[in-house]
Amino acid sequence: MADLSGSLSAAAGDKLPAKVGFLGTGIMGFPMAQNLIKAGYDVTVWNRTRSKCDPLISLGAKYKSSPEEVAASCDVTFAMLSDPESAIEVACGKHGAARGLSSGKGYVDVSTIDGATSKLLSQHIKATGALFLEAPVSGSKKPAEDGQLIFLAAGDKSLYETVAPCLDIMGKSRFYLGDVGNGASMKLVVNMVMGSMMASFSEGLLLSEKVGLDPSVLVKVISQGAISAPMFSMKGPSMIQSLYPTAFPLKHQQKDLRLALGLAESVSQSTPIAAAANELYKVAKSQGLSDQDFSAVIEALKGKLQQ
Repeated sequence: MADLSGSLSAAAGDKLPAKVGFLGTGIMGFPMAQNLIKAGYDVTVWNRTRSKCDPLISLGAKYKSSPEEVAASCDVTFAMLSDPESAIEVACGKHGAARGLSSGKGYVDVSTIDGATSKLLSQHIKATGALFLEAPVSGSKKPAEDGQLIFLAAGDKSLYETVAPCLDIMGKSRFYLGDVGNGASMKLVVNMVMGSMMASFSEGLLLSEKVGLDPSVLVKVISQGAISAPMFSMKGPSMIQSLYPTAFPLKHQQKDLRLALGLAESVSQSTPIAAAANELYKVAKSQGLSDQDFSAVIEALKGKLQQ
């Protein structure tokens, strides 16, 4: 990995592109890969739907037809997939990235998955002689576009130090949390809190309207107090208009809550608020809101109020 570290450092400091792979160019992966390309990295991309890679190719990215080919042609490969099943398939499947990895290469999974899945990926990746790092991100579409993500990394420390310049381009901060599984757990805890906050905020918006208050004023009041959060100010105005432009799909928020509840169960930790929030997101999914932003969970409460 010494050679890889040197080439990546050169890329960051001297604008000499290293070979970086990126698997998954969806809502999050696309802007992350785009920022690496704009920073001067030699990026090779892959996505199940090739058309989603075309704008990146027009910016200078190369394209390979499988994760295996991407990993084989790159020094380090990032993966941003939608769920544990996809992460396993892309890394370990028939033409998965693991088949293209070897000693001296690195694999960084930035997907939000559970710790058990991350540890499984680590075993498969490290069996090839390559290094593995999990680095799930806190942040949605806009932070990804602006390079303002927060990386929660764990795994091979040398790979973490090697890809630090890449992480600094895609994000505003990064944390190294030790052994594989810790990054995944931290991300699930963060998203558990976020999902619960959005459910409670939705209740507040609807209750304020129900008792004759202006919900837009509620958003302003909250934004100036101790419970102020950027999420409320950002999402509130559109939620009041029943608009939910997708920055973080509701189906992914529910998936993260499900995984967080599993994590809590594994250590016998009571999480009644998160459990209740999870049920609300499940109702929203049943109403066909899976691909809407997770703030659309408010619609599930509207349905309950109308019953």
